Amino acid sequence: MAKTSPAEFVRQVRQEVSKVTWPTRKETMVTTVMVFIMAAFMALFFLLVDQGLSYIVSLILGLGG
Repeated sequence: MAKTSPAEFVRQVRQEVSKVTWPTRKETMVTTVMVFIMAAFMALFFLLVDQGLSYIVSLILGLGG
């Protein structure tokens, strides 16, 4: 593998960073809001699944009332 000088490395990094398409402020905000909505939805889903399974297990073991 060929060795690269630090100056050449920095030049290559700058060249690659210039190719990146950065998201706009609006895209970032929309994505952030969607992540929070999905996290809340999944938390509610797993809460309901956990409560349902807990109820079923307590019925099977005769601990439920």
